[in-house]
Amino acid sequence: MMIGSWLGGLAIALASVLWVELVRDLYHTLSHLWQPLYRLHVWHHKVFRPDLSVVSDTIYRQAHWYNDVPEALVMLALSILPWALINNGNIMPQWAAWTGSVYTLSFLLGAIARGLGIPWVDELTDVTHRPGEFTTLPSRWLVNRPYHWRHHFDNQDAYFSGTLTVVDKLLGTALSLKHKRIAVTGASGTLGRALLTQLHLAGAKVIALTSSETEIELEIGSEKLPIKTLSWQTGQEEELHSELEKVDILILNHGVNVYGQRDHKAIAQSYEINTFSTLRLMELFFQTVKSDRDMIRKEVWVNTSEAEVNPAFSPLYELSKRAIGELVTLRRLDAPCMVRKLILGPFKSQLNPVGVMSPEWVAKQIVNLARRDIRNIIVTINPLTFIFFPFKEFFTSTYFRLFSSSERPQ
Repeated sequence: MMIGSWLGGLAIALASVLWVELVRDLYHTLSHLWQPLYRLHVWHHKVFRPDLSVVSDTIYRQAHWYNDVPEALVMLALSILPWALINNGNIMPQWAAWTGSVYTLSFLLGAIARGLGIPWVDELTDVTHRPGEFTTLPSRWLVNRPYHWRHHFDNQDAYFSGTLTVVDKLLGTALSLKHKRIAVTGASGTLGRALLTQLHLAGAKVIALTSSETEIELEIGSEKLPIKTLSWQTGQEEELHSELEKVDILILNHGVNVYGQRDHKAIAQSYEINTFSTLRLMELFFQTVKSDRDMIRKEVWVNTSEAEVNPAFSPLYELSKRAIGELVTLRRLDAPCMVRKLILGPFKSQLNPVGVMSPEWVAKQIVNLARRDIRNIIVTINPLTFIFFPFKEFFTSTYFRLFSSSERPQ
């Protein structure tokens, strides 16, 4: 009974803390949507330079009185709701429902102390705004400094979460594509065009990378929109270096399928296009990450296919795609920027005319999941992929982490 009561109390306490965190994030989101609250919240955005140093100590203190203190008071007021529900339902132990209130008091007292200008309090209680170089990438589940930096200097209408990123994932604001320069290889293919269209609709500035000499046009409604098109060939990746320096997100989507062929030429072609060309472009893009801003804004998305874990009835396609999939898993352990995988099932295209998914639907799902900061984006009709791939990725990544190193031997 005592163990059951303790576990019940712990569950209630955690729920009350999650509730006030939800209140905080929704209050923050509302502050960007409702003008009366935004007049208070905008003080928070006046405080910091891009390196997160403070513009003015006076403005820093005022921002806490105008934004942080009211926010904490709303959290404190609504923290009573879990207790009211627990009390009304006569659920025990009721004391645990006050955990959210005690938790909120730490935010309120910290905000008041920062507003009063008490020395050193900001270093202890305002950790997501501390200046200095970034040493990690934006976090997946917990808000860290790089993640919150993007709210200030990438897109103020995204990245609303304060501690947990759950609200941003639900709202689709965990990654903003607005005004991002996004280049897509394999742009003349059906999925390439569909991705360019969906990214354009999401507010991105898209660039088509293709082996074709034809300029790519997007069909937006009844209009045809010409976009910047760069022609390149495998083996000539270095020629794209200057362009990639200007790109925020590189989507490596090109590929070839030789179906049942297994001769030497088919082997060389499959690995050159599906594996080595993709790897060279990824490494070339890594070289363009030169600053904190690059580290936070730049990303690589690699279409590795669900052939990583399932048969594609095309042996060389499977082998070459699995090879790049494993190499991406290895390299993103030390990558200087975010690396996402696109694990896609059979969609109708020139490579797979019998695909069952439409490329437009697949592209839409990719963009929706990326905006929720999903690092391994699975789009397929095969339920087994959702089971097999996470297990495969976890164990492969763990194996690489344990038995390889980024440091060169002396």
